[in-house]
Amino acid sequence: MKKRIKKNKNFNINQKSFYFEDYLETNKKKIFSQKNNFSHDRIYLLFFLFISLILIFSIRIVHVSMSKIEIYDNFNSLNKFSVLRRDIVDRNGVLISRNVTSFHAAVNPKLIKNKDNFLIKLRLNFPELPIKKIKKRLYQDKYFYLKKRINQIDKEKFWSLGEKGIIFEPFQSRIYTHANLFSHIVGQVDFDNYGISGIEKFFDKDLKENEKINQPLKLTLDTNIQHLISKELNKALITFNATGGGALLMNVNTGEILSLVSLPDFDINERAAITDKKYINRITKGVYELGSIFKTFTVAIALENKIVKPDTIIKNIPRTIKCSNHEISDVKKFPENLSVEDILIRSSNVGTLLIARKIGEEKYKKFINNSNLLKNSKIQLEEVGTPLKFNWDKCKLETVSYGHGITTTPLQAATVYASLVNGGKIIEPSLIKKNDKKKYETLISNETSKIINRILRKVVTQEEGTAKLANIEGYYVGGKTGTSQNYNFKDENLNTFISIFPFQKPKYVLLIMFENPQVAKNLIYDYKGAKIKAFRNEAGWNSVYVAGKIIEKIGPILAIKNKDFNDQYVAEKIN
Repeated sequence: MKKRIKKNKNFNINQKSFYFEDYLETNKKKIFSQKNNFSHDRIYLLFFLFISLILIFSIRIVHVSMSKIEIYDNFNSLNKFSVLRRDIVDRNGVLISRNVTSFHAAVNPKLIKNKDNFLIKLRLNFPELPIKKIKKRLYQDKYFYLKKRINQIDKEKFWSLGEKGIIFEPFQSRIYTHANLFSHIVGQVDFDNYGISGIEKFFDKDLKENEKINQPLKLTLDTNIQHLISKELNKALITFNATGGGALLMNVNTGEILSLVSLPDFDINERAAITDKKYINRITKGVYELGSIFKTFTVAIALENKIVKPDTIIKNIPRTIKCSNHEISDVKKFPENLSVEDILIRSSNVGTLLIARKIGEEKYKKFINNSNLLKNSKIQLEEVGTPLKFNWDKCKLETVSYGHGITTTPLQAATVYASLVNGGKIIEPSLIKKNDKKKYETLISNETSKIINRILRKVVTQEEGTAKLANIEGYYVGGKTGTSQNYNFKDENLNTFISIFPFQKPKYVLLIMFENPQVAKNLIYDYKGAKIKAFRNEAGWNSVYVAGKIIEKIGPILAIKNKDFNDQYVAEKIN
């Protein structure tokens, strides 16, 4: 028993020892295993954190990229008009119109950290901006414009706010270096940089040609002359209290227009829609009864058809002639017998009517048709007026002979005058220099043209002439006046003077017109050394006077006063 018990004890001891050792061994393994697991967990954790950081960083990059994409999408959608256009220059290369890079100030709200603070800065620096609207759009988190077409000062002010959410969008803008000076010719472009009027519209496609982008479009205009004429015309508008006015200077041999002024004008840099009728281009689009300037046409037709000579006497000219229900009379009392040239010099309505009756309707119609007087001008502008249609009914020949009952544009009238005085060749007005050497059709003979030039000179030089105030020494001006009612406003006058110079071999035609001018009571005229106060409201007292002032100023630029015209022999021959 005892031995068994002992054995059992030993067994137990041995068993105990075994378990203890096993336990220790197991524990060691567990501790080692735990250590290994802990190390792995740390690695996994670090790896997870690393991956997480990469993911967060990637998401941030994508977010910023998407923000940029949104900006550029807006940029591209709103800048489809980044259209380049060629420069426009005058005949001497002086810049008239050019494309420049301008900016819009836009906002990406997602890049504005403190929106309330941003609004405060805007209110302080830009009190003119609609803060309430901006606030609403700002919190909508959508891309929008703060201010379009900003100047350099505004750009610097926006920049100084220090907000990366302000985006400066570049775009192509059209600037006009002379503001009002060429407003009725050059025209405008819209916000997409496409031509909507004037030269800009007529040559829109040509101005956008990539192949020509560095080649400016050269006009026939002269900036210096345009400035001088515009200045004198603006001054005259005030002096005579006229509602409107216009001037045209054209080369009689080529049709090239050196100056075209219509008043009132406007600043084309404003890019506003000009809808008021007062801003009409009076020279190209205005349609008027131009009155007595038509008498020159009547005399030219009669001379060309050998019906009369300049010294042919028209006898027994009555003071008044009744035609149908109309009474046609002269403003002044003239002698009963007048030569053909005297009828034109004195501007007799009745005398001209009698010449027209000798011509007959068919020959008169032929001249009107051949001269293109009643057709739309082919000038490089879309702002061209269409003369009113009329029928050659009873008394129409009589009234047309002195410029009543027939309408045309001042441009067309001046163009016909150019054809009458340049030797008879029919020309077309142009704002672009022409290199064509085409054969010109003729309106009248060179012989008739010379006779007309001499008579027009006498209208200026003779005491009985209606244009004495245009007798500027050294420039040998000729011309014809026209005073008529404005058919649009029957109680208003339309006063016109078409001059040519130098008359012996004309180079230029200058048209001056005023709508509803008043007597300039405070103006003192200097005529042949005498001081004369104005007392009448006819073309001779305003349009003629202004034409003389203009010719005096532009003459040196045109080089009219050169050796050819100052030569004593020529001067004596002319006089």
